[in-house]
Amino acid sequence: MASKWQAPARAPESLASGLYVTATPIGNLGDITHRALNVLAGVDFIACEDTRQTGKLLSHYSIKTPTRAYHDFSGTEARARLIKELQGGARIALVSDAGTPLISDPGYKLVAAAQEQGIAVFAIPGASSVAAALSIAGLPTDHFFFVGFTAPKSAARRKEMERLKSVPGTLVFFESAKRLGAFLSDAQTVFGPRLAAVAREITKKFEELRRDDLSALAAHYAAEGAPKGEIVVLIAPPEQGLSAEIDLDTALRDALQTQSVKDAAADVAALTGLAKRDVYARALALKKSDD
Repeated sequence: MASKWQAPARAPESLASGLYVTATPIGNLGDITHRALNVLAGVDFIACEDTRQTGKLLSHYSIKTPTRAYHDFSGTEARARLIKELQGGARIALVSDAGTPLISDPGYKLVAAAQEQGIAVFAIPGASSVAAALSIAGLPTDHFFFVGFTAPKSAARRKEMERLKSVPGTLVFFESAKRLGAFLSDAQTVFGPRLAAVAREITKKFEELRRDDLSALAAHYAAEGAPKGEIVVLIAPPEQGLSAEIDLDTALRDALQTQSVKDAAADVAALTGLAKRDVYARALALKKSDD
């Protein structure tokens, strides 16, 4: 269906010179603002992660603005050339393949260079898979920590996760579909039975949200195999319900009936989100007092 949006007739100087960091849809082409379309139609050219991907969006809205490939690995020469053009009064839009640029996407080095040179940088906000996933996951949103992609190998990934265990907010990860099962298995090992959500293909035809504890999610994707599409994984913050001393003691005493002090402390620390060394010290104290 043809878009009803049409580029407004205006003088070329209607947009000020500068860099326009412009959010584009994460899947549904309708999820773009009129302001973003006006910017894309009105700048001198568009610096994009992939000209072919951006071309689909521009074609849908009949926008004829020239495009130029740019990402953070384009090199200092390409970046310097853009900065020089901006200093000369150019109006340049920066877009990624989908969503808001710089959020696990290229653009940081260019924006930093522009800011350092006193060039005007404008935010043209819009779609973001991080915000979209948080809005539907049913996990705490008052505090969250965006991680992005983790290491592809299990040992390195678990080390990263260990450093995140005590973060007092929902963790937001990006993951490839083919690594999702391994990621969830590692997450269950490190974080324990925390509530989590897997958001797949947000805003697209086969959008899906699966919400359960990590062990259930890991079991599901181990059985079903790798899904298709773009994946955002959200993991709830450490449980606060067992942080009181009486509850901690109860959990430790139950675990110590069948486990060593070390193993009991590790399991209860994973369950509560408390620091392992503190739980271990309390387990030792309980073990001595109960003997």
